[in-house]
Amino acid sequence: MERKLFLKQGFAALGLSFVAPLANSCKKNDVIADEAATTGGTGSDTCVVAPTETEGPFPTKNPSAYERSDITDGRTGYEMTVNITIGQVSKSCAALTGAIVDIWHCDAEGNYSEYGSTQMQSANYTSVHFLRGRQVTDGNGLVTFTTIFPGWYQGRATHIHVHIYNSSGTSLKVTQIAFPEGTGSALLEVNGYGKGMTGYTYNANDNVFSDDKNGVETAKVIGDKTNGFTLAIQLNVP
Repeated sequence: MERKLFLKQGFAALGLSFVAPLANSCKKNDVIADEAATTGGTGSDTCVVAPTETEGPFPTKNPSAYERSDITDGRTGYEMTVNITIGQVSKSCAALTGAIVDIWHCDAEGNYSEYGSTQMQSANYTSVHFLRGRQVTDGNGLVTFTTIFPGWYQGRATHIHVHIYNSSGTSLKVTQIAFPEGTGSALLEVNGYGKGMTGYTYNANDNVFSDDKNGVETAKVIGDKTNGFTLAIQLNVP
């Protein structure tokens, strides 16, 4: 039985049956959190600024209102811990302490909170704020979020949006995080939460990630559906 899933609401529509999370992933999460703080967890060891990507079409409308580490907010899915380290290229990619980091992503069915009832997203979630949050980097430049593994929707690879500010609130970078693909990847294990990968847009064909030849935007993701997943990446600002 798969134990690392949130069951607070809404997964009956997918025809899946899940049980409660948070059983035994502490050691794994601790290890990859350390990795994120030291190596950044990226697909590239090059000290380069993260590519600038689009913030839309579903950016958080009032991000300062959601300063929280657990951003699940009742959404169901396979538990995932997200560790993001912010480095500063002008200081040889040393950790940037006190940076403000916003993230947001779609739910298991590919829908975003704060939006809906439009041609882009028929489901109406305009009054809720799930899977959106803000944290401030610690002395290692690290922020950690508890969320669920994102689903996918037509035309995009699975991804997480990130907006990074300095401690004064000045925008430093808007970018996105890609997921590893291929045999044995978490992406294939999740399998679109049962809808499969037919019609999926892979990173090489994605209009955001297709030019990321060095894998700067691709995170490391470990774990499984039973014990949950952990993502780690370093994103560098100027």
